Amino acid sequence: MVDQSAVEALADQVQSNPKYQHILKDLVLRLCEDALAKGEKPKTALKSVRNKLHQIGGAYFKQKINYSQIQLDLDELPDDLHDPQVQRFCLTTMQAHASSAERLPILEEFFTTCLDPIQPVTSVLDLACGFNPLALLWMPLAAGCTYRACDIFLDMLQLVQSFFTHFDFDGAACPCDLAHQVPGHKVQVAFLLKSIPCLEQMDKAISAPLLEAIQADHILVSFPVSSLTGKQKGMPSFYRDHFYQLLSETGWQIREFVFQSELAFLVTK
Repeated sequence: MVDQSAVEALADQVQSNPKYQHILKDLVLRLCEDALAKGEKPKTALKSVRNKLHQIGGAYFKQKINYSQIQLDLDELPDDLHDPQVQRFCLTTMQAHASSAERLPILEEFFTTCLDPIQPVTSVLDLACGFNPLALLWMPLAAGCTYRACDIFLDMLQLVQSFFTHFDFDGAACPCDLAHQVPGHKVQVAFLLKSIPCLEQMDKAISAPLLEAIQADHILVSFPVSSLTGKQKGMPSFYRDHFYQLLSETGWQIREFVFQSELAFLVTK
């Protein structure tokens, strides 16, 4: 039995680093407990938990994000989602997160192509969302579409919620540790964009039960085609084989889409 006071102390140490300060506390506690349960000494555990958090999501932030300034910029925007100023704001903000930044050159093509078989989209659950909700301008969403987003970064979720609120959009952003619990919202389509490799850093067996648990008629799943440093290393073929193996016994319909910077699958349950 791991001493919970030791777990709490380690979690406080982990989050004393500003890079990990705003990550969902329950996730940090769970990783700390796992590290100590393995017999790791506090100094080693501190390093291993921070390394795990970096792999899960920290690596996608190219630099420290000034959320206060972004919020001020958002507050000054007109309330028309289709105003050119709003589009520029969304593109600039998405540039701050490596995952959404990689998608910018193919943004309109990506969502138009992948969601065409099921449009208009009436409800979305965006899992491990990052700044992707700011791409809703480029998605074929129906009038009155509901959008639920979740992630482990609380400061980012606060900004996403402010974005929904500013435009009076029917959206909600909530913290969620997908390795522990999957949101129970029933939706037309769920997004799981470039997140499976990160989640498998925590649990190599997480993907199949996660996909099964998602309450959606369709799931848009994607994988990177290169590492964050730009190296391909056979990633498209590796992730394609891995994904088809994950779903080999489900009988679900799979549509595959290949883009310059992303490999995507639209799964119909």
